[in-house]
Amino acid sequence: MSLQTVKRPNILFIMSDDHASLAIGAYGSKVNTTPHLDRIANEGARFDNCFCTNSICAPSRATILTGVYNHINGVKTLGDDLDGRQVTFPKLLKEDGYQTAIIGKWHLGHGGNYDPTGFDYWNVLPDQGDYHDPEFINMSIRTRYTGYVTDIITDMSLDWIKQRDPERPFMLMCHHKAPHRHWEPDEKHMHLYEDIEIPEPETFNDDYATRSQAAAQAKMRIDDLNDLDTKGAPPEGLTAEEVRKWKYQRYMKDYLRCIASIDDNVGRMLDYLDGAGLAHDTIVIYTSDQGFFLGDHGWFDKRFMYEESLRMPFLVRYPREIKPGTVNTDIVLNTDFAPTFLEYAKLPIHARMQGKSIRPLLNGVTPEGWRTSMYYRYWMHLDGCHEVYAHYGIRTHDYKLIYYYAQALGTTDSRDESRPPEWELFDLQQDPYELNNVYGKPEYSHRTVALTAELEQLIVDVNDEPVH
Repeated sequence: MSLQTVKRPNILFIMSDDHASLAIGAYGSKVNTTPHLDRIANEGARFDNCFCTNSICAPSRATILTGVYNHINGVKTLGDDLDGRQVTFPKLLKEDGYQTAIIGKWHLGHGGNYDPTGFDYWNVLPDQGDYHDPEFINMSIRTRYTGYVTDIITDMSLDWIKQRDPERPFMLMCHHKAPHRHWEPDEKHMHLYEDIEIPEPETFNDDYATRSQAAAQAKMRIDDLNDLDTKGAPPEGLTAEEVRKWKYQRYMKDYLRCIASIDDNVGRMLDYLDGAGLAHDTIVIYTSDQGFFLGDHGWFDKRFMYEESLRMPFLVRYPREIKPGTVNTDIVLNTDFAPTFLEYAKLPIHARMQGKSIRPLLNGVTPEGWRTSMYYRYWMHLDGCHEVYAHYGIRTHDYKLIYYYAQALGTTDSRDESRPPEWELFDLQQDPYELNNVYGKPEYSHRTVALTAELEQLIVDVNDEPVH
């Protein structure tokens, strides 16, 4: 049977919040196990170079829905609402007969503007939502549910699949709140890892010696975790180093406990699809809205263009088409998700969308001319909390060039006065942990010129504007 005659697949898009790929077994985790997420990789495909174009929650979600960069869809920061009138892949699927739903975290509206468009059914958390006994907005009606948010989102998702019209394909976005800060595990996993010491990453004691002031002065170090994050103050009498290690253990254990619940619930959904005879005709995706620092460079959170923040986990299972155990290392972006879903649904990729379908990659074929570099931009300059500088940059397979444009913004913020724009260049083959900034070194001068020119061309290609 040719691919053209296969019926259109169901699409189950499962997305967590702030789940680093290095906390997934299939990606070689040293800190936890995720047997059910690993099933998706083992029975389908794992992408090792899937990147977000802006490592922060709302902007990444907007890009996933629209297939365009944030300067196009208008959601550059956490303070921006998504204009629901623009084209999204759920709208296009719905218009062509798909049953569409979103359940869980929405995070693309403020002040009561919580109405997702393009869905037959939606039941979403207001803002970040609560871990325990959360309130949801069910088709504009607020309802509080008893229980743990990850279980509840899964229950709702399964109920919706069971009640759908079996004669038509469906597209469900199952969006988990976990493992977003502040981390609150459920009772089942409350004591997981209790007697285990979580290993610290190789860059835990990074001193930022060769790097930008933007990196050195960001306020998202493990030391910056508060008593709410760690469920209490550290014991008295500890040294500064001991406090830091204590905070890391407390943070990581609760973070990983939240992920354990996600893994269990993904297992529930996979088991249902298998038992109901739907697995063969359903594309299952597991991803997160961006990466996350798990003590890497001494940090928590995301935002920076460093690897741990930039990289998204991306696992796909579709037994009808994807060979089990497929591993892909091509550069894939969150702009590509929408075009991919449209192609599988036998719909044209909308002219506005800036991404590409990754269906060929899932079938083991890298199309001629596939991208060899990607453009990233983080807009939230000095947010009053994490204090990360706005920046943009380019990542190729071998190098990364980042521009922190501080004074170029022309702000009157006193925090900018002593910081001119800064550059960082990393040789990813020689320095995979991004510890050694080689920008300005003579031996990299030709490479710097070439990357700068390529970055400028990428900015033009995506219709953004450079900052000088």
